[in-house]
Amino acid sequence: QVLLVESGGGSVQAGGSLRLSCAASGAASGNRYSKYMGWFRQAPGKEREGVAIIYRGGSGSTYYADSVKGRFTISQNNGENTLSLQMNSLKPEDTAMYYCAATAGWPAGGPFDGTSYPSWGQGTQVSVSA
Repeated sequence: QVLLVESGGGSVQAGGSLRLSCAASGAASGNRYSKYMGWFRQAPGKEREGVAIIYRGGSGSTYYADSVKGRFTISQNNGENTLSLQMNSLKPEDTAMYYCAATAGWPAGGPFDGTSYPSWGQGTQVSVSA
């Protein structure tokens, strides 16, 4: 497993921005073990949902949930083994605990199949007020 630590959560008003970061470390933190990394979120009383995923290989393909397209941007810094999520135009419905996740291969059920990700961070809270 890859050790993942998130940071950057907080409270903002609707329309504001936040930037989340995820640092990967440990013996298995290289790209080989975390080819697909990204962000999931879970709001109270709701199921976990995928937000944004990036392929850390050559293409750098990205995948976004429809609810965040055009507002969120996922990026990576392979040299530092970090992942970021720039969140703009935040809405109250974006309020949730955000988790960083990583997996070595293509998730069986698609990029937002959380059950295919063996490595998870502890989460960082994002709260957006109206």
